[in-house]
Amino acid sequence: MNNIKTVFSIKDLENISGVKAHTIRIWEKRFAIFEPDRSETNIRNYNLSDLQKLLNIVLLNEYGYKISKIATYNNEKINSSVREIISEKSVKNHVINAFKMAMINYDQELFLSTYNNLLSYKSFREIFYEIIIPFMNEIGLLWQSNTINAAQEHFIFYLIKQKILVNTEKLQLLTPTKHDKIFVLYLPENEMHELGLMYLNYEVLVRGYKSIYLGESVPIENLLNVKDHFTNIIFIGYLTLMPEPYNIENYIDKIETKIISENSSVWFIGKNTKNINQKNLHKQISVFETIDKLVEQL
Repeated sequence: MNNIKTVFSIKDLENISGVKAHTIRIWEKRFAIFEPDRSETNIRNYNLSDLQKLLNIVLLNEYGYKISKIATYNNEKINSSVREIISEKSVKNHVINAFKMAMINYDQELFLSTYNNLLSYKSFREIFYEIIIPFMNEIGLLWQSNTINAAQEHFIFYLIKQKILVNTEKLQLLTPTKHDKIFVLYLPENEMHELGLMYLNYEVLVRGYKSIYLGESVPIENLLNVKDHFTNIIFIGYLTLMPEPYNIENYIDKIETKIISENSSVWFIGKNTKNINQKNLHKQISVFETIDKLVEQL
């Protein structure tokens, strides 16, 4: 059974491309850019080719091509024009659009070829900050709007995780050069969103520190076990969905009581940290709004 999404609503096109549905309708009516199928109730339905064409049109339009001119181009002319303007300035939008198409179409080859092309002139860190983080933010919006499904999200996240793991393994083979502290990275119990934490592990290793990566769904009691083995620990907890907002203050209290000591501190990051009351936070607990701000502190 083929579960690839091949039919899109005009709302899907709006969510993926950033072009308002009203504008898409105008382009259809005035320039005949698309000829969507229509249901019995006159609802527009678009295919993958329409989506790809729209993403290319958006890129051309951003670089000075008028819609009236683009409308005179056939698909090959549109594609060749896109290839001509791909440059350092346009690469971000082009790559993110390619990653979107790879995700929607479960196209591993497209993801890998796009990534490997980037890697020929950008470092892994540059790719992560300039492309992956904005792309992940867009995935969140596409998920919230029901434009993509859980399978598509898992598919693309797995491919991104592979790239983080490959780069992390190279560093794990090296002997740590800094010994003043050890980092322990974990997700709270029932938290499964691991990708950001995996990247932070890479950044810790790049700076020559020893890291202990515990990963998903770690109870506080397990942190105690690690604490007994090492001194001068900084625990990094990535809070995306867990602990639940109503329980987060209780969670912080347990961290202060059981984990904080003369030789151990805790850094928290993730969107769920907005629920932490920082007014009376223990001095050895730090909260970071973004990955780059935490990395600056390493």
